[in-house]
Amino acid sequence: MKKLLLSLALLPLMAIAGNVKSPNGNIELKFSVDQTGRPVYEMSYKGRAVVKPSFLGLELAKDKHASAGLNETDLMDGFSIKDEKLSEFDETWQPVWGETKNIRNHYNELAVTLQQKQRREIIIRFRVYDDGIGLRYEFPQQQNLNYFLIKEEHTEFAMAGDHTAWWLPGDYDTQEQETQECKLSEIREKMKTAVNWGNSSVAVFSPTGVQTSLQMKSSDGLYINIHEAACLDYATMHLELVDAETKALTTKLSGGSNAYTPNPTASKYPLPKPFTFVSHLTPDATGLKGCMQTPCTTPWRTVMVSDDARDMLSNNLILNLNEPCKLEDTSWIHPTKYCGVWWEMIVGRGSWNYTNEFPSIQLENIDWNKVKPNGTHKANNENVKRYIDFAAKNGLDQVLVEGWNVGWEDWANMWKRDVFDFVTPYPDFDIKMLNEYAHSKGVKLLMHHETSSSTQNYERHMEQAFNLMNKYGYDAVKTGYVGDIIPRGDHHYSQSMNNHYLYVVKEAAKHHIMVNAHEATRPTGICRTWPNLVGNESARGTEYEAFGGSNPDHTCILPFTRLQGGPMDYTPGIFVTKLNEWSNNNSWARITIAGSLALYLTMYSPLQMAADLPENYEKFDDAFQFIRDVACDWDESIYLEAEPADYITVARKAKGTNNWFIGGKCDENGHKSTIKLDFLDKGRKYDCTIYADAKDAHYEKNPQAYVITKKVVTAKEVLKLTEAPGGGFAVSLIAK
Repeated sequence: MKKLLLSLALLPLMAIAGNVKSPNGNIELKFSVDQTGRPVYEMSYKGRAVVKPSFLGLELAKDKHASAGLNETDLMDGFSIKDEKLSEFDETWQPVWGETKNIRNHYNELAVTLQQKQRREIIIRFRVYDDGIGLRYEFPQQQNLNYFLIKEEHTEFAMAGDHTAWWLPGDYDTQEQETQECKLSEIREKMKTAVNWGNSSVAVFSPTGVQTSLQMKSSDGLYINIHEAACLDYATMHLELVDAETKALTTKLSGGSNAYTPNPTASKYPLPKPFTFVSHLTPDATGLKGCMQTPCTTPWRTVMVSDDARDMLSNNLILNLNEPCKLEDTSWIHPTKYCGVWWEMIVGRGSWNYTNEFPSIQLENIDWNKVKPNGTHKANNENVKRYIDFAAKNGLDQVLVEGWNVGWEDWANMWKRDVFDFVTPYPDFDIKMLNEYAHSKGVKLLMHHETSSSTQNYERHMEQAFNLMNKYGYDAVKTGYVGDIIPRGDHHYSQSMNNHYLYVVKEAAKHHIMVNAHEATRPTGICRTWPNLVGNESARGTEYEAFGGSNPDHTCILPFTRLQGGPMDYTPGIFVTKLNEWSNNNSWARITIAGSLALYLTMYSPLQMAADLPENYEKFDDAFQFIRDVACDWDESIYLEAEPADYITVARKAKGTNNWFIGGKCDENGHKSTIKLDFLDKGRKYDCTIYADAKDAHYEKNPQAYVITKKVVTAKEVLKLTEAPGGGFAVSLIAK
């Protein structure tokens, strides 16, 4: 059912303010223009301040090609209100895949048209939901605002206090950092040790810059999250905090080689008060933040709020602010459970490259049939068939094979443009035979395209690469963007790179190919519009368990932050956590086996990997049964308990069935859960299997201790489960 009421109020030219409330009345947004003509908004929740009065606007760069120079005047002040329109919208839509079968999109809207003396107009549109707001700038086509360059966007978020924040260092090129937790006033000091400078590409820009999605909690119990939605043809937004030490000087972080750029708030406009976040866009290679042509819009800037942490996880605001699906036929898009030739290579037991003979290679000059193999290449016929057999035996859909194609010998040279052609296999990878073998077993291979961040090279080969996939029956590709972007000087999250990522998704859709992008920009709900974008990495994933490990609370904060914009290919399922048991790697995963099973529920994704080695799963076959059984697509999801970085418990109903699955994951402190099963069908019985931490389980001391309990339950049952430090539990409820 859909209804749309437009133009409920048309206000006069000199109106000075507009208010709009959420459908349930809990959230109120106020808008005005101050005495200098600067747009101002504020936001409250149940009468409590969420965003105090904050300015809006864009600072424009000088365009030497502009004949009249009109577009050099900033879109910051000198505005008057031309009109305001209020409207209500209410619809229910169904995603191609997701956490729920139906999503309600219900909001009240305020659209304010502002006009400057130069007769330039912009529209600031606010959508107010029961659980948050979205705002964006819109630029109608007009004589005096046609092409313009963005120097910086100045969207402010003035916080009401010194909140606790869970944040990542602001960075133009990587999200593969570990989440920090501290007060807003402590971010500057904590930044000194927060950055992993050893990542393949790092560009930290400020001692108080953080990434979105930013999760916070106020001292009076409000959960607040700032992010963005529908980042299309625009640069990714970061946030820069104004604190007591904010200065206009360029500084450098001790221990790092990346100089900070000048603070965006250090301009001719007044400096905001402390505890104010200001938008900071990712620049392109020239330093510009955006190149725009009207008519156009910015992405939505979002603020979610609730006094219940569970609402942060069940919130669909980001998806709702994106456009509906643009694909007429989505029958070829399907949730996927897979394994792959990957983990043993990440850990260091095998290689992606076929030979060690050359310090560098040029593809056109190598006769690969005459090259001496190194004996450690894992994407070989025998090993891949082993994974295919494992997938077929255990009901997994696909097998990811990395390192199958020529060029890996010197791909880590971050400035090499032409590393791969994406179509030529190594001599020990018979692409035709392996695909036929997989199909005979009811399994597909999952393609891998590591672009080495050479976007022009990938776009040049993309059509023939996708044609090759169609020829052999691949229907999904994992893309990668490791290293600094080529062309040189650009950044992973710039406007041009965001356009590239979307171009890949659109071209893949023409070939009926699903995309799982790694090292790309963080998601902003675009998967609603292009549902063949089934996954992203865009965060510190399981691979870091082989690089020194992640804290046990890492997977208890990601659903509050990274997963707000879309699912993550976290690649869970590590059972043998002490890696030196089967390799020369002394790192270890900080999780129990029961905790690993829980991730298939708490880390939502329609693309789930059983990441460990087949032989490691065979040691714990009874626990692996849960991975065989658990679904990847859902009709209903209920978050039962949650607290950022501490614990999450969720129940999900498998799509098209009456079967439910429950997962609970906790941090290093452990957790006790009491779960009422009153969400089950009344009068129906369920075969219940509980995979829980044993009494002596511990993520460090005893990670493989678990207990499996089976019984029959009804909706009247209450489960009481104890999660070990770094552990969790998983429950399957199969309707009888």
